[in-house]
Order: sequence, then C-alpha cells, then structure tokens
Amino acid sequence: MKFFALLLVVFSSVLATPNHGGRIVGGQTARGGQFPFVAAIYITTSTGTYFCGGSLINNQWILTAAQCVDGGITFRILLGSNTLEGTDANRVTLATATSVLHPSYDPETLENDIALIKLRLPIEFNQYIGAISLPSSFTPDYTSVTALGWGQIDDYNTGLSNELTWVSVATISNDECQLTYGAQITYNMMCAAGNYNEGICNGDMGGALIQTVGGTAVHVGVASFRSHNGCETTDPSGYVRTIPYVEWIRSVIEA
Repeated sequence: MKFFALLLVVFSSVLATPNHGGRIVGGQTARGGQFPFVAAIYITTSTGTYFCGGSLINNQWILTAAQCVDGGITFRILLGSNTLEGTDANRVTLATATSVLHPSYDPETLENDIALIKLRLPIEFNQYIGAISLPSSFTPDYTSVTALGWGQIDDYNTGLSNELTWVSVATISNDECQLTYGAQITYNMMCAAGNYNEGICNGDMGGALIQTVGGTAVHVGVASFRSHNGCETTDPSGYVRTIPYVEWIRSVIEA
C-alpha cells in the first residue's frame, strides 16, 4: 500500500520556473480573471511561514484545507491576481487571524481536512475577484474536473510557481483510489487522476477541484494529499469531497 503525503510547503522566496507541459505539475497558465475565486494564502505559525491555496465562497469567507489552518496564527491572503510576485494592479493583499477548523479534523488520517478563513471585512467583487459556487449534488465518478494552484511544477523544482496553473483531470471511484491508498480513503474523500505528470503537487494543498456545471464553476473538492511516490507519477491525487460539508460550511458562515 502506498501512503499519501501532505502538500503543505514552507514558504520560500525562491519561485520555480513555469512549466508549460507537465503537472501543476502538467498544467497550463491561467488567464487573468479565469479563476476569480482563487486565493493564495501565506500562513504564519510558531514554526515558520507556509503556503496554501484556497477558494473564495462569498465576499468574506475562504474555503481551504484544515492542515493549512491548523496552528495558523495569522494569514496573508492574495486575491485577484494569477501571480504571487511582481506588479499586478488587480492584486489585493489582505491579512486576517480568524479561521475555523473542522471540529473532527484528524491530522493523521486527513479525515475532515477542511477549514474556513474569515476576512476582516467583506471584499468587493470585480472581474478578477469573485466567489465560486458550492455543490448541490454528488460528483459522479469519472467526471472531468479541473485542478489548479501555485504548487511545485515537478519533483525537482521545490519552489512555488509564480504563475497560477491549471490542469484537466478526472475523478475516479473510491474503490479504484483504495488500490493505491488503501482503507484510509473514506466516503468524505475523493481522488482524481490525469495522464502521467498531471495533477497537484506540494503547495497546491487547500486549492479547489472544480467541476463546470452548465457553464458555472462549482467547488467539488479541496486538495489534500498526493502520493509519497512524488508528483510525477500516475498515482491519483486526493481531495476532501465538498458536498458532505456544505451544511457545516453554511452553519459557520451564516452564524
């Protein structure tokens, strides 16, 4: 049985050279405004600063992974830009210290690896900043979906990508995913796979898995883990399935 690896990375000022043909690893560079809900999150803890992805689900709340929020003291959040560094007039940088970890999160098994971050004030939406819809139904196996993030572009460049990239992958059944990861794959998780060298890598954790429904982007998963075999592999990547947590999410953001 192969074990999964967390995708959290220690933040470094060293950014990887964009890869235009392999993973996010294998991805394509996003256009301005293509994914207006995407958030880049720098997490300050007692041991250092880490990087994660997240998704704006309304004008004040960001959905991400619990492993990103766990131990977080402050969060610096970038919205509106596809790049982490350099000049971008559309980039908005915010700071907050308010987060909500799922009460049943298990850092050993990654069960319930989901959390929310609250902005200090509501953000104004525009062409480059907007919210993604939450799902209203279960995502079928073997559905075409999109993974995205600023994570490593291969197993050798350990820095983040300066450019947001995305890749098309497909969901697989939990039974099929268990062939790689065993019984640690539960109903609340989902897996997605692409061709060799296509999928999420270190630094992509917390980001969205997206299904397009009737032309609308829908948040169906939170990036949670990859194989210990690395990013450049045919092993599936793991996500928290969004649909079982919609009621919990709404109970938090509407409180």
